[in-house]
Amino acid sequence: MAKGKIWVVIAALAMVSPAMAGGDAEAGKGKSAACAACHSADGNSAAAAFPKIAGQHADYTLKQLKDFKSGDRENALMLGQVAALSEQDMADLAAYYASQKANIGKAKEATLAKGEGIFRGGIAETGAAACMGCHMVNGAGMPGAGFPQLRGQFADYTKAQLIAFRDGVRANDAGEVMRSITKRMTDAEITAVSEYIEGLN
Repeated sequence: MAKGKIWVVIAALAMVSPAMAGGDAEAGKGKSAACAACHSADGNSAAAAFPKIAGQHADYTLKQLKDFKSGDRENALMLGQVAALSEQDMADLAAYYASQKANIGKAKEATLAKGEGIFRGGIAETGAAACMGCHMVNGAGMPGAGFPQLRGQFADYTKAQLIAFRDGVRANDAGEVMRSITKRMTDAEITAVSEYIEGLN
């Protein structure tokens, strides 16, 4: 996808009205016991293999849960977790985790400048768009357009997802935006921006 087309897709998504998840946070808290084993009780996972989901936009979390269940996003562990969940269960869980506060990590000094440059300005040589164009300068995301909160996320998890998009292992991004951008990034660039995002707030 050409750079100009990427921005057209981004602009179109940004104009979409947010689809309210319709979840009940209190009900979600009561349904979250199984999730806590990996994501901790408040959604701030203690292990980098499992993403922090505290503070994530409810609509985004709901979409991911539905994608896991449908197979649009492949993950054997999550497929087992969502198999018995109704859409209301998933909406309630999404609302609960959206109500929690995300813990912020710390960026690595060695890659800070490179990561910040990519996040804020993209990569001119390859035409990779700046992350902040969709995820905002503070990494808070754009819930109405379906762009998730990134700030504070484990660098290892973010890196794994960016590589999965680049390699076509993950393909549930609207308009192939993430796949198009990450194809223009090297492993070192993905690592640097992921490490910057972990300390972003």
